Amino acid sequence: MAEELAKAGIEDFNWDELEHHKIRKEKDNAKNEGPKDPMDEQYGNTLKQIADQEVIEGTVVSKNNREVVVNIGYKSDGIIPVSEFRYNPDLKPGDKVEVYVESQEDATGQLVLSHKKARILKSWERVNEAYDNQEIITGFVKSRTKGGLIVDVFGIEAFLPGSQIDVKPIRDYDVFVNKTMEFKVVKINHEYKNVVVSHKALIEDEIEQQKAEIMSKLEKGQVLEGTVKNITSYGVFVDLGGVDGLIHITDLSWGRVNHPEEVVKLDQKINVVILDFDENKKRIALGLKQLTPHPWDSLDPELKVGDKVKGKVVVLADYGAFVEIIPGVEGLIHVSEMSWSQHLRSAQDFLKVGDEVEAVILTLDREERKMSLGIKQLTPDPWQHIAEKYPVGSRHTATVRNFTNFGIFVELEEGIDGLIHISDLSWSKKIKHPAEFTKIGEKIDVVVLDIDIEGRRLSLGHKQLEENPWDVYETLFSVGSLQRGTVSSVNDKGAIIVLPYGVEGFCPSRHLVKADGTSLKADEQADFKVIEFNKDNKRIVVSHARIHQEEAAEERAKAENENRKNADNTAKAMKKLNESSEKTTLGDIEALSNLKDAMEAAEKKNQQ
Repeated sequence: MAEELAKAGIEDFNWDELEHHKIRKEKDNAKNEGPKDPMDEQYGNTLKQIADQEVIEGTVVSKNNREVVVNIGYKSDGIIPVSEFRYNPDLKPGDKVEVYVESQEDATGQLVLSHKKARILKSWERVNEAYDNQEIITGFVKSRTKGGLIVDVFGIEAFLPGSQIDVKPIRDYDVFVNKTMEFKVVKINHEYKNVVVSHKALIEDEIEQQKAEIMSKLEKGQVLEGTVKNITSYGVFVDLGGVDGLIHITDLSWGRVNHPEEVVKLDQKINVVILDFDENKKRIALGLKQLTPHPWDSLDPELKVGDKVKGKVVVLADYGAFVEIIPGVEGLIHVSEMSWSQHLRSAQDFLKVGDEVEAVILTLDREERKMSLGIKQLTPDPWQHIAEKYPVGSRHTATVRNFTNFGIFVELEEGIDGLIHISDLSWSKKIKHPAEFTKIGEKIDVVVLDIDIEGRRLSLGHKQLEENPWDVYETLFSVGSLQRGTVSSVNDKGAIIVLPYGVEGFCPSRHLVKADGTSLKADEQADFKVIEFNKDNKRIVVSHARIHQEEAAEERAKAENENRKNADNTAKAMKKLNESSEKTTLGDIEALSNLKDAMEAAEKKNQQ
């Protein structure tokens, strides 16, 4: 200040007199505003013009543990509590700072400044600039709060969520309190004056830069060292030094792996090969098994179709079992190659995971690395001598295995199946479904009807165990014969009639009519006449109405014959009478009249 006055030409300035004069003038001005003192005017012209509630830039003069002295080019320096500069612990003399002029002079004549208020007035402008420009800013962590931390940014209290502190989960927030950190503004709510900042965003940006740099140097087939970062059920995440890659479970080993933990452990350092990568999505596919030769390449070159091999069942499905011959080399035993039996079964009926089995190689493709195996080939094929063991006409006992709408599949022995057609179950009964006749798992006697060696099929019969009763029924139920029967059931088309010997016949609805005009009902007994017999189709058609209809027709015919006979006799008598009569008398006339009346009466009766 003295240097500025010297430059202005005032070298012998009395500072004590000026201070007393200023205090005296302030008291006088408070009572009565009058013309300014020339000395005040002369002094004031040497100083910077400032106003209360104005934000201006000042220079730090000195700093101690309690206060910071700031010079703004005014007649006195301002003193600001050091707490207002906590966000900037590196503050030193000579630094430029913004201050808010609260009062040019307090009661003691001291200039009153506030750095905090200056920051608050401009803080929203600075915060918005930082947000728009994605600027990295510095803030002071003041305290911990629910879910995060309170940070002083440009004098504004901003919220730092716990999830935005670091890329790794943070358990203890207190270790960050009273620390100065760098942040990015990630959200501003102007309505509620809320600001959200993130330190994690800075780390992520740095990581993204590292990733981009690493991704730019990647090549397929490149072998890198990494650290196992995470293990999941589907694969292993490996840290390649700033970027993560995934080893899918299928790329961990040439052999079967139930869980990646069987192959690697957390924090283990391993070499991996890059299989593929996507620079845009930052995805890297890694492989571990590709660093070792494929087991198929070490498979015995002398191995061929027909050879026997041993292995362990590693996977079991309904359609078959995968058997590991050597680690990484598997063959499939299809369920159809597990047994000579033809009826449907699943692989679980024969094997379970972990079983040690011997099998025969059925197919071997080294280029495609595929192998199919069979275990039924280790036992003789029962169809080789089928004609000798099960000749046509021979009788056997079989086990019912399955039903279809058209018949029953039975098993004579393991691998020998046959079909009993539904029409070959019974001579007399009409069976709608095989379940009406037997049950699955039951034993049934059969006769071999036909052998199809090429198709590996046997046609069997059950009814052929007995003679065809329809040969006998043909004579017992001949057309026109009368049979006593019972109505079993009635439907819209007719009724089922149980005839002698338990044989069933069919009576159409119109043939159920009785003599009184009503129809027969269920459980009624009556006489029936056979009107149709078909041995090939095992069909008997009967009629009850036909019986009384034929009886009535016979009675009518008999009456007609009797009337016709009477009329012939009368005509003959008249002719004879006419021929023998020569004269007519009164007595003859009376006789003729009576005869005429009798003839007319007979004629009317015939007409009726």
